[in-house]
Amino acid sequence: MENQFSRTENLIGAAALKKLQNARVAVFGIGGVGGYVVEALARAGIGNIDIVDNDIVSITNINRQIIATHSGLGKPKTEVMKARILDINPDANIKIFNTFFMPENSAEFDFEIYDYIVDAVDTVTAKIELVLKAQGTNTPIISCMGTGNKLDPTAFQVSDIYKTSVCPLAKVMRYELKKRGVKKLKVVYSKEQPIKNNSNRTPASISFVPSSAGLIIASEVIKDILNF
Repeated sequence: MENQFSRTENLIGAAALKKLQNARVAVFGIGGVGGYVVEALARAGIGNIDIVDNDIVSITNINRQIIATHSGLGKPKTEVMKARILDINPDANIKIFNTFFMPENSAEFDFEIYDYIVDAVDTVTAKIELVLKAQGTNTPIISCMGTGNKLDPTAFQVSDIYKTSVCPLAKVMRYELKKRGVKKLKVVYSKEQPIKNNSNRTPASISFVPSSAGLIIASEVIKDILNF
């Protein structure tokens, strides 16, 4: 009998699908990158997803964020995302945290309960704390580097943080993590030179770049959980 995961089961097998349905993944930041991560994880069959963000849907999100629509303006992103995922998979267990993750509130999260952590936040301080907390509990983590001011989705690569180049955010992360004795970190980063945007300090963006990074991250999470 066919169901919404029949095509996925045909690809990876029943045992692997069951493993995804039992897995628990936390996604920190559900903007242009993180929203697509959550979407792809849910459609792939991940049964338990914690989403962490304290932002609301704004008009400037619509150009790139999968949850951003005019009807959702002003609503918390976590609540919009949860409703969307439950419409995709009513059996999913979605837990929301309406907060910005920072070192000051990191103790509120039990990293040992997760099969995987996704870092899709923007703040360097938060990204470092996520890495330290995840590695402290030996929880797999993947971190997204900069996606702003980019036009080429084919320039993204999966690599260790210490093998990255070009990306300004990756450079900062390499420096900060090395100081803290972090030996490795899986990241998605772009080798595209950022487009200079002298007229506005706000990072520029377009629909097909952050989304591509998010889908790549989701694929790495799925493959790692299944040991593919």
